Amino acid sequence: MSNENIKIISKEILSDNWYTLNKITFEYLKKDGTREIQNREAYDRGNGATILLYNSANQTVVLTRQFRLPTYINGNETGMLIETCAGLLDKDNPETAIKRETEEETGYKIKDVKKVFEAYMSPGSVTEIVYFFVAEYSKDMKVSDGGGHHEEQENIEVLEIPFKDAVNMIATGEIKDGKTIMLLQHAQINGLLS
Repeated sequence: MSNENIKIISKEILSDNWYTLNKITFEYLKKDGTREIQNREAYDRGNGATILLYNSANQTVVLTRQFRLPTYINGNETGMLIETCAGLLDKDNPETAIKRETEEETGYKIKDVKKVFEAYMSPGSVTEIVYFFVAEYSKDMKVSDGGGHHEEQENIEVLEIPFKDAVNMIATGEIKDGKTIMLLQHAQINGLLS
């Protein structure tokens, strides 16, 4: 890190139960030349990757549905969220990680993935950068039922949805996950299924 306007003074771990929550105290050089001390909390969960699986011939996409506690405690009645397949890198490169996650979560063993962009999803509080991918899938790539790893307490439902329906689900509020909205709109803008 090389921003001459920022000087980290201290870093304190507030929690390391699931991931790591740090309290950072830093000195910030303002535009007027004065310095001020600021404190912020940053949640470090590692970096991640996500993918939109699409089938041009059938005009379908593969999404997942699973329980997400933060959405439940913030008003989502069931806590269930429809999402693109995603996972943490776990020290792998993004392409290797997303291929692994795709097979674990959806049961599709894909070979060719295309990175389309990367983004910070909640930069005010989370350090994670997410790498976004797309890949064509076909029925012959299905090697298992998917559903995630039991030891990771994943209970993932695999959904195959017509692309047009998935895009409409954004407007109806059935899809509220940011990474999923971004990838569906990327597919729509770039004509991946036309």
